[in-house]
Amino acid sequence: MRLSILDVVRVGGAGLRARPLRVVLSALGIAIGIAAMVAVVGIATSSRAQVDRQLDALGTNLLSVGPGTSFFGDAAHLPTTSPQMVARIGPVTDVSSTGRVAAARVYRTDRISVTETGGIAVLAASPGLLPTVGGAVATGSWLGTGSVPAVVLGARAATLLGVGPGLLVWLGDHWFTVVGVLSPVPLAPELDSAALVGWTVATSTLGFDGHPTTIYTRARPDAVTAVAGVLAATANPSAPNEVRVSRPSDALAARAALDETFTGLLLGLGAVALLVGGVGVANTMVISVLERRAEIGLRRALGARRAQVRLQFLTESLLLSLAGGLAGVLLGSAVTAVYAATRSWPFAVPWWILGCGLLATLVIGGLAGLYPAMRAARLSPTVALAGA
Repeated sequence: MRLSILDVVRVGGAGLRARPLRVVLSALGIAIGIAAMVAVVGIATSSRAQVDRQLDALGTNLLSVGPGTSFFGDAAHLPTTSPQMVARIGPVTDVSSTGRVAAARVYRTDRISVTETGGIAVLAASPGLLPTVGGAVATGSWLGTGSVPAVVLGARAATLLGVGPGLLVWLGDHWFTVVGVLSPVPLAPELDSAALVGWTVATSTLGFDGHPTTIYTRARPDAVTAVAGVLAATANPSAPNEVRVSRPSDALAARAALDETFTGLLLGLGAVALLVGGVGVANTMVISVLERRAEIGLRRALGARRAQVRLQFLTESLLLSLAGGLAGVLLGSAVTAVYAATRSWPFAVPWWILGCGLLATLVIGGLAGLYPAMRAARLSPTVALAGA
């Protein structure tokens, strides 16, 4: 007598329905392993999607120029005319700069100790800074002519000072009015912890020497590499070796590459959890064979062949693992969705990890159920019934 596929599934599922609690506990190990693998890959993919979204919005054609060190290891300076010289490069579309006002500090009031700076830097900023770096004002407005005592705070600086637009801060022994607070700037994170003032007022009131410390440059996307190659010599023709040129978007790309490294490590931990779940399935099936010797003997006595008994228990193991795999896929996808939503990331779970997860459960289930199935098939009817 031959069994159809439906008959095999029905007979294999009967053993699972008879012991629901044991099935749930056994499938839980498989589910945890698959959920861990799906969640790890899903969160890493969502993170990379967010980085790609940021790069698409902010662009990868931003270059920054800063002073390096001299031949003797001393701090170098960029010439005051560097921004104008960089703007003359043909493929350059936007140029703006900031300059560190070393002698100035910013405090919530004039009663605070001078040692409690909070790590907030005071920077002189050119008028076109925000469009160049892809920044935006969260509340308030940007600096006007730059000749009045007004300040715009970075996102972190505003939080540390606890102030917003319309309030006064003590900056460089003068009262400055906060006119705006910036949103976080991914391509120029140094602005998040800065107090930005106009170039003119920084020179006339705060003793700024006029030397830029960072020049932000936008170039045509097809000429970024060529512009990067001539920026140092253009910004400081007399000492190009004392100029540091970087591409801020590379930091975001490096973060995505670092996430991939951790993904491989966490996938290994998920595989270990999956293996532990497979051991649990094998243990459940071995115990099931021992408890159901009477059933096996009766089926053999009624004409069931060894192959049919073997197929019954192998199918039972596969169904048990598949149930855990499906639960793990759903759980891992749900964890990814919740985590991505809390970080305002796009939800992205690649289809290949779902397919690989289910395939892994079938392989684990097959290996875990192979020995118990073969052991059940080797039992003769008389021995099985006598042992029962």
